[in-house]
Amino acid sequence: MFNKPQVLECTLRDGSYAIDFQFTENDTRNITRRLDALGFELIEVGHGIGLGASRNGHDVAAATDEQYMKAAAESVTQASWGMFCIPGIAHLRDLEIAKEYGIDFIRIGCEVDKVADAIDFISYAKKNGIYVFSNLMKSYTSDPTYFAEQATICIAAGADCVYIVDSAGGMLPKELDQYSEAVWSMDSDAVLGFHGHNNLGMAVANSLHCLDQGFAVADSSLQGFGRSSGNAPTEQLVSAMMRSGYAIEMDVVDIMQAGEDFIRPLIRNSGIDSLDTTSGLALFHSSYMNRVIEVAKLYNVDPRRLIIELCNHDRINAPQELIISCAETVAETYGSDFLPKIRIYHGEEQA
Repeated sequence: MFNKPQVLECTLRDGSYAIDFQFTENDTRNITRRLDALGFELIEVGHGIGLGASRNGHDVAAATDEQYMKAAAESVTQASWGMFCIPGIAHLRDLEIAKEYGIDFIRIGCEVDKVADAIDFISYAKKNGIYVFSNLMKSYTSDPTYFAEQATICIAAGADCVYIVDSAGGMLPKELDQYSEAVWSMDSDAVLGFHGHNNLGMAVANSLHCLDQGFAVADSSLQGFGRSSGNAPTEQLVSAMMRSGYAIEMDVVDIMQAGEDFIRPLIRNSGIDSLDTTSGLALFHSSYMNRVIEVAKLYNVDPRRLIIELCNHDRINAPQELIISCAETVAETYGSDFLPKIRIYHGEEQA
């Protein structure tokens, strides 16, 4: 699939978080048609949390999975299109339906220590001719050696490309090198991808760094639209790739205009959200943000300090009792000080 480094355009998937998963079937048809015409070779669509999310109560999207599939199948004529799934939220039957609509790739997401849950999905997709991206979510919560071991298990099961996923938007280039070098030391032929969030403003720099180091693909979305502080903005990543000497055949001004036409009118927030910045600093996943905010309000403590204290204990999970214990510690140390403006966060998932 990769003759040269690629941008996987995920506006219609990860970007859906920013509008409460309300991209419609018609939005999907119009935006995929434009992305396809612009020359993007990989376009991701559907519910931000993936296949089966609406069915399982993870915020109901504006369209069904099949409506998103139909829109993409009808609109994409040159590119490959795909969707996201988390085993347990998605069922194998969802992949069967996607195959009927001609899906080209599937991104199968799981936490690094839950690779076993993804094996059946990887195997099914591979056997049915679907290109498999294996997203090892919250990659930073494991050490590089363990990450590499799990990556090679995914590859052995049939994954075509394994992703390092900076779910909290707080990883640094030198850390990404540790993970990629660990994988390549175990499998020199491993194909790697990178999905980065922008909590510390590093998404474009990290994406470009990964491509420079030999990664096959990096994700982006128009205007950086996405969960938490968003993703690498497509307009900026493509521009940075051009500055770095990559042969970009797309018209970057036309890409910018697509962002202006479709996404900029939907942007609700401006400025830098300090809760998102804190998430990047502490490597905190925003799927737990609502839990933290509720406890912070109950104990009248600053949620930023609560996030940092929580992640000093656990960067993977956020059980209620631990959040409460950390809130008590913050209250004792800093007193009552509930400060920042709070916006709504969506999705109790781990993508």
